[in-house]
Amino acid sequence: MKTVQEVMTAQPATVTLLDNIYEVAVLMRDHDTGFIPVVDADDGVTLIGVITDRDLVIRGYADKHSGSTAVERVMSREVISVSGDTSVDEAAELMASGRIRRLPVTRGKQLIGIVSLGDLAVKNIFADEAGEALSEISQRQLH
Repeated sequence: MKTVQEVMTAQPATVTLLDNIYEVAVLMRDHDTGFIPVVDADDGVTLIGVITDRDLVIRGYADKHSGSTAVERVMSREVISVSGDTSVDEAAELMASGRIRRLPVTRGKQLIGIVSLGDLAVKNIFADEAGEALSEISQRQLH
């Protein structure tokens, strides 16, 4: 059975609490992603939160914060993550039940990658599960 470590994106772009939301937006544009993990500035790998493109809009710009606003003002600290040895089946089920499109992959508290619904579908691994998860996420957002 495939694990998330086999399909994840390793070494994703990250920010620290020393960064601002403009820098997050630039990283999202440059890396074509809507999800940036926030890691500890001291070691560069301990996961402490995430920022999504939605976080930038809702908690950042829509609240009239400038681009120099600290990452901490818009990030989500409660993060659901999985270990690298989690099966892609389990990850897809977690994504569907939690309405999550991307999951940080960790070893202990250290970020080792990100797995997305796209990773599951594009790699043709459990495409049915990835499609079902996306369908459930989309249906729940419509209600």
